[in-house]
Order: sequence, then C-alpha cells, then structure tokens
Amino acid sequence: MSGQPDLGRADLVSMLAELTAKPADQVPDRLGSMELAWLVHMVEQRHDRRLDLSDDELAGIRTVDDALAVFRGALTAPADG
Repeated sequence: MSGQPDLGRADLVSMLAELTAKPADQVPDRLGSMELAWLVHMVEQRHDRRLDLSDDELAGIRTVDDALAVFRGALTAPADG
C-alpha cells in the first residue's frame, strides 16, 4: 500500500464513540488499555490487515492522535507474507 491510508482522527473518534456509547464530541482524547485494544481491533477489521505493533509502539499510545500516527505508520508499512 502506498500513500496515506484511509484513516483519520474522526474515524478513530467514531470507533471510540461506538465503544463508549457516547456522542463523538464527548469521547475523551486520552486512551486506556481497553480503548486502545478496541481501536487496534477495529482498524484491523476495517483495513483487513493485522497491525504488527511492537510493545514500544503500544506503550507510546496515550491519545487518539498518538494512535492515529502509529496506525498510519503500520498501515503504510509493507505487509509480511
């Protein structure tokens, strides 16, 4: 895959709104472990690709913007196999 993946901040906020049953404008920017696991799962489902994230990458995700940067990087990396 080349170029920027079809994934934006609004997409992640929408996914979190689905998890928390809150309106998107009430979704907090900070992520807990459950929210992060949900986002990884949803992005993998949406893009039909497993995100092979390192422990360091996961540990560095604290906010929606952090997650977006890491996920975009993972989605633009060449897929194994």
